[in-house]
Amino acid sequence: MTTGSTRLSKPARREQLLDTATTIVRAHGTDGLTLLTLAEAAGVSRPIVYDHFGTRPGLLIALYRRLDERHRAASEEALRDAPATPRDIARVLSTAYFACATDMPEWTAISAALKGNPEMEAIERDLLNGYTDLMATALQPYSGLTRHALRLRCVGVLGAAEAIAAELNRGRATVAEAVTALTELTVGSIDAQP
Repeated sequence: MTTGSTRLSKPARREQLLDTATTIVRAHGTDGLTLLTLAEAAGVSRPIVYDHFGTRPGLLIALYRRLDERHRAASEEALRDAPATPRDIARVLSTAYFACATDMPEWTAISAALKGNPEMEAIERDLLNGYTDLMATALQPYSGLTRHALRLRCVGVLGAAEAIAAELNRGRATVAEAVTALTELTVGSIDAQP
């Protein structure tokens, strides 16, 4: 536990608080995460936590954004290292998508805790748009579709990915089955033929 007397820069303190918040959510769910429980677990005063996040939704949104940044960075790195074939690109994107569901279990809990929050809904739309663009950019060299048509298909594939992730989380599919299904859907979606 870090004591309140430990001096960290503001960005370092924020990272420490988000690390602690992640630990709390993994151990106790989002219901166990409040600004007070975070301050106590991090060994800092409440004003420090309030200064960083303002409100509990502000804290949850910051945690959600951080998870997205990590997921996006991992996806971009995997794409850089992927062989340049449509199936390999689709497999990398699929693997990264489901890694988020399995490696970051708090992602879904945070999203659920913020349902109905207008700021969170706007953030989720922005993040989905960003991931759709990432996907379309990675697949464009392998498709004869216009950018608009490919992007629209990526929206559909991501909707299917969400449904497959729900099956995975319910134990009705393995990660390997989920990755294979999404890879095949993705490869099938980039063909320019009607």
